Amino acid sequence: MDYLYWTLIILSFLIAFAGLIFPILPGALFLVLGFVLYGLFYSFQPFTLFFIVVQAILLASLFVVDYFSNLYGVKRRGGSKAAIWGSTIGLLVGPFVIPVAGIIAGPFIGAFLAELVIGRKSPMDAFRVGIGSVLGFLGGTVVKIVIQLVMVGYFLYVAL
Repeated sequence: MDYLYWTLIILSFLIAFAGLIFPILPGALFLVLGFVLYGLFYSFQPFTLFFIVVQAILLASLFVVDYFSNLYGVKRRGGSKAAIWGSTIGLLVGPFVIPVAGIIAGPFIGAFLAELVIGRKSPMDAFRVGIGSVLGFLGGTVVKIVIQLVMVGYFLYVAL
């Protein structure tokens, strides 16, 4: 049964990392699911108050990074709120419309079109905002990978 239990725990962590590529997946929730599965299958005893607080802070930081990285990338290039919304919508829709490349093209196209149509910016300015959206997304993704690795690493340290 240990193989089955650990397979489910590891699978939940892998889905959490897949959530970085497919933002429609609630990656952070799958990290927590892995912790809960461990507790249900083995014991919650290793999860001290300190562990829970550290993981909660790291979990909250995933959401903060997700929000502010996109905001920073778009705003730094002079984008409007419409570009932020366009980028977010593109990020959610892009991977499904254009598999693999949609994770990059989606936020770019969303921010670019939002600035052209709603922000009424020139194509070159809208292009810059689109690039800022992609850079913000990529920077945020790198930070989220590190945070998730720390969360899983700390879990393994405590559990094993």
